[in-house]
Amino acid sequence: MNVLIACEYSGIVRNEFEKLGHNAWSCDLLDTEIPGKHFKDDIRKVLFNNSHRYPNVEFWDLMIAHPPCTRLANSGVRWLNERGLWKEMWEGAEFFKELWLANIPRIAIENPIPHKYALEIIGNKYNQIIQPWQFGHGETKATCLWLKNMPKLIPTDIVSGREQRIHKMTPSKNRWKERSKTYLGIAQAMALQWGDIK
Repeated sequence: MNVLIACEYSGIVRNEFEKLGHNAWSCDLLDTEIPGKHFKDDIRKVLFNNSHRYPNVEFWDLMIAHPPCTRLANSGVRWLNERGLWKEMWEGAEFFKELWLANIPRIAIENPIPHKYALEIIGNKYNQIIQPWQFGHGETKATCLWLKNMPKLIPTDIVSGREQRIHKMTPSKNRWKERSKTYLGIAQAMALQWGDIK
């Protein structure tokens, strides 16, 4: 299966699909942290430009996307007015919508719980909310999944503990990177459950 992991620099999800024998590629503006097949570029060039720069894959069977959530998340809705971030929010929601409308038969997009303004632009509500503690990590981080021709993700390892580690991270220049990484248990569930879709 040809799998595209959009907006992923960590390589965590891509790596789990590769382990199962899939032709998996990640794409991000940053370099990948785990060596592997990675496009360092704007994902839109990979999706919408039949450039000679991307000859490795003629079509994608599945895309899992992690678009930037800073201006879309309900947790930051107050800043739209206070800091005048409406244009950035609109651009973020339009980018999300571009990914959703890509010509790929099966798509999953993950993001935190969105505010109503983002949902109005995106045009459809998420199908599922998952938590790390459902996949072997004793932490809370509500993550929404928008699913196109995809089944909901089934919890694999419900554990005790509800630490808010992500929420309580101390400020640093790399805080955003750590907060955006996919939990390994969730990545493994995605590969195992979605890698067999026919």
